[in-house]
Amino acid sequence: MNKRIVVVGSCNTDMVIRVDHLPLPGETIIGHDFITNQGGKGANQAVAAKRLGSETAFIARLGNDDFGKNSLRLLTEEGIDTQFVSLTEGISTGVALIPVDDKGENSIIVSSGANALLSTDDIVAAEPLFREAAILLMQLETPIATLISAARMAKHYGAKVVLNPAPYPKEPLPAELLEMVDVITPNETEAARMSGVKVTDEGSALEAIRAIQRQGVADVIITAGAAGAYTATDGQLVCIPTNKVDVVDTTAAGDTFCGALCVALCKGEDFTEAIRFANKAASLSVTRIGAWRSIPYEKEILSTLNHNS
Repeated sequence: MNKRIVVVGSCNTDMVIRVDHLPLPGETIIGHDFITNQGGKGANQAVAAKRLGSETAFIARLGNDDFGKNSLRLLTEEGIDTQFVSLTEGISTGVALIPVDDKGENSIIVSSGANALLSTDDIVAAEPLFREAAILLMQLETPIATLISAARMAKHYGAKVVLNPAPYPKEPLPAELLEMVDVITPNETEAARMSGVKVTDEGSALEAIRAIQRQGVADVIITAGAAGAYTATDGQLVCIPTNKVDVVDTTAAGDTFCGALCVALCKGEDFTEAIRFANKAASLSVTRIGAWRSIPYEKEILSTLNHNS
């Protein structure tokens, strides 16, 4: 059985600054503890998958600039297969500006840069990766047409397709894409956008899950922060709680969850147990500041699991 996770997606350089509160329109505030960190939902998820125990390959575009060269070097040092991460002339690497308040909440402004140029040709060139893939993991910071091409290739080679529908686009996701998705992982806001159901409690979570399933996705996981995650088995809601922790920064929590989920599924874990593992990883990530800096390693999660067992 193939064990490789292939991630198609974005790679950014994050510029993070701590603030007392998120600025209001027109407001200038003084921040502190500025850091430059690697990020981008695709790169975050690839790093999470690799650190948490799976062979991982990444398909992405970077600018041929200092940010891009540094990102490529660091991805390679993580042990990720980067042979299909391209440095692109004439455009900048993606960047994100992230203020984080004292409660750990954040706002994120992204300039896509080279991420917007990831194309179907890049997917075709990376076909050898798909032949050995167990799971394709994608997000929505790169062109939809490229994701459709990647999903089609993954299905051709028998890989499971996992989609993190973030950031959610202005237009509904095309049926052509959703019909190829095996697992989708919206948060409460994204689930409401997809389903038309505001997720406020267990009843509305189940209603939203059923509405998304009617769009063609068999397995839906709604991530709900401190409340854990919701899914449905045999039409019945299942709530998987998470650890209560002191939140420092939520920037990479969702990406850590997705990477961890795919690792557990690759290892043949039961679906509910895979979500439980993903919750553990995400809850640990929010206790640290930054994107890559916050993503845990497999030994840390196993230690937590053993301690709580």
